[in-house]
Amino acid sequence: MKPAKFEYLRPRGVDEALKALAAGNGDARLLAGGQSLGVLLNLRMIEPKYVIDISQLAELKGIEMSGTAITIGAGVTHAAIEDANLNDAAGRILAKVAVGIAYRTVRNRGTIGGSLAHADPAADWPPVLMALDAKVRLRGPGGRRELPVSEFILGPLTTALEAGEMVESVRIPRLTKAARWGRAKFEIKPGDFAQSLAAILDDREARRARVVLSGRALSPVRLTGAEEALANARARSPADLAAVMKVAEQDLARVSARADEYDRSLNRVMVERALKEAFV
Repeated sequence: MKPAKFEYLRPRGVDEALKALAAGNGDARLLAGGQSLGVLLNLRMIEPKYVIDISQLAELKGIEMSGTAITIGAGVTHAAIEDANLNDAAGRILAKVAVGIAYRTVRNRGTIGGSLAHADPAADWPPVLMALDAKVRLRGPGGRRELPVSEFILGPLTTALEAGEMVESVRIPRLTKAARWGRAKFEIKPGDFAQSLAAILDDREARRARVVLSGRALSPVRLTGAEEALANARARSPADLAAVMKVAEQDLARVSARADEYDRSLNRVMVERALKEAFV
């Protein structure tokens, strides 16, 4: 299929893009990489009056590193993150996540901001960024505001973006040298969307323990009981791992209550694998 007719706009800056978005009065869509929007347009699942191309805006393509955070512009592609190989500690997490997204052609176009704004529950970035305590910077008619990823993503394909707003950047707190990281993803084929994905952060120096799960039927969610158990697992021994998993299973029963037996089993295995990686 082909898209319904729309007016293509190519603003010269973010301010101009926001004006066009406001003028669209809810009938405009932003085009960054187009890897999700293009499909929706072609299938006529959405039929906006305006498509606003922000893919070439330099304001959205920067990567800044400070002593406390890494800030990535919304227009930075997965490939750019892969190639930058950012020194984020814990084994260069961001580059490893980026390289596992689809294949290079998609990574050359798809953006981190687009992935967050689309909020597909099976996407790679949302659960990982939630585990990293990342914040999304939004820009709109009322200025700028920041939300933790955990508050930005409200459900499948649903975010806290308000009318006329766009994702401007993502700010990720720097990890300490003591940080441990684990990630397990089950996919039908390499680079595919996740059937289930677990992300674990254990940063003792920063006093941060995160256990996040997502998948095809589950938007990213923190397993708070497992996080508390992980924070208390000082030795990272096999006994500690078993104790954390015991609590995680209680969390899984809560968040996977509506899932079928296959998904429940898959989620459990992914959490256990991610924890084992973090405990190494």
